Amino acid sequence: MKPKIIFLVGPTAAGKTDVALILGRKLNAEIISCDSMQVYKGMDIITSKAPVNLRKRLPHYLIGIVSPEKEYNVSKYRRDALVKVRQIIKKGKPPLFVGGSGLYMSILIDGIFKISAQNKAIRNTLHKEAGRFGNEHLYDRLKKVDPQAAAKIHVNDRRRLVRALEVYEITGKPISHLQSQRKGLADKYDIRIFCLNMEREKLYKKIEERVDKMFARGLVGEVKKLLKRKLSKTASYAIGIRELKGYFEGAYGLEEARRLIKHNTRLYAKRQLTWFRKDKRINWINIKSDDSPRKVACKIYKFLGQPANQSAGCP
Repeated sequence: MKPKIIFLVGPTAAGKTDVALILGRKLNAEIISCDSMQVYKGMDIITSKAPVNLRKRLPHYLIGIVSPEKEYNVSKYRRDALVKVRQIIKKGKPPLFVGGSGLYMSILIDGIFKISAQNKAIRNTLHKEAGRFGNEHLYDRLKKVDPQAAAKIHVNDRRRLVRALEVYEITGKPISHLQSQRKGLADKYDIRIFCLNMEREKLYKKIEERVDKMFARGLVGEVKKLLKRKLSKTASYAIGIRELKGYFEGAYGLEEARRLIKHNTRLYAKRQLTWFRKDKRINWINIKSDDSPRKVACKIYKFLGQPANQSAGCP
């Protein structure tokens, strides 16, 4: 039997951390973060990292490992995560990935696209065409040569449209065909993916409550310290950086910054759900209003085919 690897994903504020701690203990698992921002040091409040005392209950990896002044991308994450997967499985334990970064999850499960073919002249020409005729022009071209890729790329995502057409013009092969040759964890392991979900109004309320708690915990001070440093491009994308920078520069008041953070976090949660809904391998765990983290963890535990027993704490 293939070793099992579990992914617990979902939108921000859905309760992944609390469920993961309970589920991890039940499965005797070790947790690997699947979050593009929690890798950075000194970004504890802004990325809603689990408190250190909770992380001590189970081994956690890839949290706070990189200076926010350094770039950290999916390729580096994949490299570091695969090392941890091998180490955890060697101990006879299942790795439990927890987070909301759909791209990081995909790159691990399906592998990375290694085609390095690039042609600056072709790329510039495609960008000029988009500027002159609109993204729809590129999108229609892509639909003709690679309908599979077009189905996965939004018409407004000019960067990915250009890249798909650039690869096709250089190699003569659809980028979707080249991507299908990738190899990832799914080739060697038994992958189980669970996505937490709840009614949108409840999720949005939890997001607003989380943002208020972040402010109470000292978000303003944390971001002020971060802005004194030369943040990497990736780290500067964390929700809260740009919004509070506007406040510090006097563009608007603190309550407006708070409102913007809540608004942009809701939009981010919506984008996360859109990404996850495209993956048909995901098992959706719908959380009801009276579901505790333990009850949700038990749902997943049983879904995995684990026997109900007293030691697991599940009825």
